[in-house]
Amino acid sequence: MAHPALTLIPAEAIRTFADGDDYAALNLLRRARDSQPLHSPGWAYLERVVGLVLIHLQREVEGTFALERADPLLDGVGWPRLSLEEVMGSGE
Repeated sequence: MAHPALTLIPAEAIRTFADGDDYAALNLLRRARDSQPLHSPGWAYLERVVGLVLIHLQREVEGTFALERADPLLDGVGWPRLSLEEVMGSGE
């Protein structure tokens, strides 16, 4: 069964990522993240996905910082640390 947090990811972001427009998907994910209360579980979940997409785009430093902000919050509420493939598909 899929984690309920997956519903936080806009379907348009998933489609855009699957179509290969990683930067547009990143912008959609950032907007979704910014619509969540700061440091809430939803914010942390989307921040992790933003970080994973940044790493996918070879922006490892920014992506790693995003994971470092998100993962402790996710761990604190018991939400899983899903991979990019689990969340967005392969994008290829």
